[in-house]
Amino acid sequence: MASAGSAEKAGIEDEIRARILDDPGFILDDRELMQALIESSDLSMGANIVDLRGMAMERLESRLKRLEDTHRSVIAAAYENLSGTNQIHRAVLRLLDPTGFEEFLEVLGGDVAEILRLDTLRLVLENAQGREEPALNRLGQVLCVAEPGTVAGYMSDGRGPVRRNVVLRQIVPADARIHGAKAADIRSEALMKLDFGSGRLPGMLVMGSEDPHQFRAGQGTDLLAFFAGVFERTMRRWLS
Repeated sequence: MASAGSAEKAGIEDEIRARILDDPGFILDDRELMQALIESSDLSMGANIVDLRGMAMERLESRLKRLEDTHRSVIAAAYENLSGTNQIHRAVLRLLDPTGFEEFLEVLGGDVAEILRLDTLRLVLENAQGREEPALNRLGQVLCVAEPGTVAGYMSDGRGPVRRNVVLRQIVPADARIHGAKAADIRSEALMKLDFGSGRLPGMLVMGSEDPHQFRAGQGTDLLAFFAGVFERTMRRWLS
């Protein structure tokens, strides 16, 4: 005669068996449970049997882990890109608010730099006389007036013609004029060449960060190119 405990155990087993037959997926989707079943199967076969199925399962598990890691990396990159897009859009909208050139430059070095989380944001304008204009001296924290050729020379780091309009690099600035008072702390920068139209000398928008990893070669430049394009068109309005 079966004891009450044996009957209860049989009832539980019948219930589990029925559940598995009704919905096998609840075991197949449980990685730890499947791993325990596979290990139990391996032990029952002994040490002298090569289990090709087990080897295949290990490889599939390894591939699944790599796919999951890649999936997480893709999601993280997509989130970072979306966050960067939102920052650029906010900065562009703020850049379009000012109604005067002086206010425009103040917003550039203030609110826009803060939105983009920059330690420095400066505008370099080449001047045929190669000197500061007295009327612009009060804007020295944002504006740098330099002699012709400064933009090309700085963007190329003195290594010849520049073929890109956006340059990202990790540096210790040699020219304190470009980043102003915070130049000694800057460890990475983004440089955007600006075209103000026919007959005008080029300019350069300079973003600087104390973080050496904020700007580095190999990063995407589409958003910065877009920002520079908006900035160019806005500057042409002021210059005209």
